[in-house]
Amino acid sequence: MSRPLQRGVSGGVRVPESGHDLWDSQSKDKTEKEDLDKRGSSDHSPFALRFPLRLLLGSNSDSKYGNGIVENGFASDPFVVGSPRSRLKLMLLSLKFSLVFIVVLALTGSFWWTLSISSSSRGHIYHGYRRLQEKLVSDLLDISEFSRGPLRLKETEFCSQEFENFVPCYNVSENVELGVSDGSEVDRQCGRELRQNCLVLPPVNYKIPFRWPTGKDVIWVANVKISAQEVLSSGSMTKRMMMLDEEQISFRSASHMFDGIEDYSHQIAEMIGLRNESYLIQAGVRTILDIGCGYGSFGAHLFDSDLLTMCIANYEPSGSQVQLTLERGLPAMIASFTSKQLPYPSLSFDMLHCARCGIDWDQKDGLLLIEADRLLKPGGYFVWTSPLTNARNKENQKRWKFIQDFTLTLCWELLSQQDQTVVWKKTSKKSCYASRKSGSGPSLCGRGIDVESPYYRELQNCIGGIQSSRWVPIEKRERWPSRANLNKNELAIYGLHPDEFTEDSDSWRTAVQNYWSLLSPLIFSDHPKRPGDEDPSPPYNMFRNVLDMNAHLGGFNSALFQARKSVWVMNVVPISGPNYLPLIQDRGFVGVLHDWCEAFPTYPRTYDLVHAAGLLTLETEQHRCSMLDMFIEIDRIIRPEGWVIIRDTVPLIESARSLTAQLKWDARVIEIESDSDQRLLICQKPFFKRQAS
Repeated sequence: MSRPLQRGVSGGVRVPESGHDLWDSQSKDKTEKEDLDKRGSSDHSPFALRFPLRLLLGSNSDSKYGNGIVENGFASDPFVVGSPRSRLKLMLLSLKFSLVFIVVLALTGSFWWTLSISSSSRGHIYHGYRRLQEKLVSDLLDISEFSRGPLRLKETEFCSQEFENFVPCYNVSENVELGVSDGSEVDRQCGRELRQNCLVLPPVNYKIPFRWPTGKDVIWVANVKISAQEVLSSGSMTKRMMMLDEEQISFRSASHMFDGIEDYSHQIAEMIGLRNESYLIQAGVRTILDIGCGYGSFGAHLFDSDLLTMCIANYEPSGSQVQLTLERGLPAMIASFTSKQLPYPSLSFDMLHCARCGIDWDQKDGLLLIEADRLLKPGGYFVWTSPLTNARNKENQKRWKFIQDFTLTLCWELLSQQDQTVVWKKTSKKSCYASRKSGSGPSLCGRGIDVESPYYRELQNCIGGIQSSRWVPIEKRERWPSRANLNKNELAIYGLHPDEFTEDSDSWRTAVQNYWSLLSPLIFSDHPKRPGDEDPSPPYNMFRNVLDMNAHLGGFNSALFQARKSVWVMNVVPISGPNYLPLIQDRGFVGVLHDWCEAFPTYPRTYDLVHAAGLLTLETEQHRCSMLDMFIEIDRIIRPEGWVIIRDTVPLIESARSLTAQLKWDARVIEIESDSDQRLLICQKPFFKRQAS
């Protein structure tokens, strides 16, 4: 039996014993072709790319068969003059020596140039070099973070039980220990070192909230941090509005048997000169800031009249007003009138409401009233219910007199007073400020101070909003819902063309239709209703609390409203991008300025849907914080079984997908037919339960 020929021996080829013992020409040609194919394919291998010096220094194989061995078995001289191959190799060798000479010459010149620089110049260059080096290291770390995202996230663990209701940036107990007791102990103190690096788990007995509108009036006790004693010790009106059993808290504000909130709302409308609260829309009122809102019952009642109420209250370690309000599916966030301006632009709200909100408006020489005036639109209303308005002792009467006099210097008109409730109306005429007595009351803010981006600035002792081109009385604005579509003159204030605004609205209308068609089968394929829930009525409301992390013009909010979805949207405008929050507020929506490198001012598990379009591009371009930080924060504020929709460029979506996989989110990437450069990342947060100890 003949033995197959062995190739690849040390000599390069097998040398026959005699010159006549040769392969036939067909076999030889075939073998040579295979050798050439193998060498050609090896030149394009990944290893060839890993070692680019091979292109400069050449390969060890100089001939067709390697090692300079030719067909007759004898070595040939590769430098024989006259052959085409020798001339080519001489040319390549000359080119190599020329390149080496140029490099050596450049290095030598650079060396002598460096020696000729003075010591001071070298210092500047050194520091510049260090800055470039630090920037390079920072960029490399960012790149490494994207590439090693899953590896870093493997170190992220679940938080301990004490973090169940943790809100970064608020540490009241630490401030109290430092001796802070003037009200600023509840101030927000935010920094990167205060961000938690773990995933917050829900309480042991946490349950998925009821769907809207049932969830407005019934919540699970285990979902919020409040005890029966705290409910019983609350104010008389609050206690009458709540009914507590072992597992649920019921809010009876919508019941016909309970008329506390309804009568109170009627009273406010009548004091303004209206028949009832349903006529507030006709008076120009759409958005209301409810300060110290209790548990949101005032806003819950007004919701039926198309009035949008934003609840704000101090951070509370337990028994939180904001947490309970959000659990009911109503707008709320942590904010306080203490020493900082609220993160809303001037002229943001049509009405401010404070019913026993715990704020001493006469303190700090009226600074808190000045901030309230800044937030009110021209012609807006300030409603205050407090025992101080019917004071009996001289000290409280003096305080009440200060407030009455100070509101006059702010050009507020006292419309009516009934029992403990007082209603003021802010002036619609700028001429009122010029008609004040010289030296009476705060001065008007200059353009340098009266800005539209007051991101937790110190309180200002001047009247803001007067310089704004948005100074338009509420009664002269379009009534809701026409207000959502700004006219040509209103858009010109923000430098927008009507066509640009229309195009944005149309694109978001299409996007919302696509979102709903994508989410509906995912949500209802497994469980069309929760155990214990009644059958949902059309349009099968899938979520209630929506957070738009990069709201831009508010188009996502507007499209949800036009699609008749029973949701409210917290429109967040990042401070790292253009500020369109004044436009969003003027459209009749609610929103807030925020830095996404910091924690959002809300409690864990407070939103059903988080939406982010273009946010990753906006934040990663500035390299201020990592994508991991933002995703851990999203995980904190999204509810179990909540949804996240991220729309961005293909590379960023792929990086985000790797992070969500490590967060144990169920994620899928979906192509956008109208845009090949962007993708959708749709994720759902699983329901991880903490084991009872």
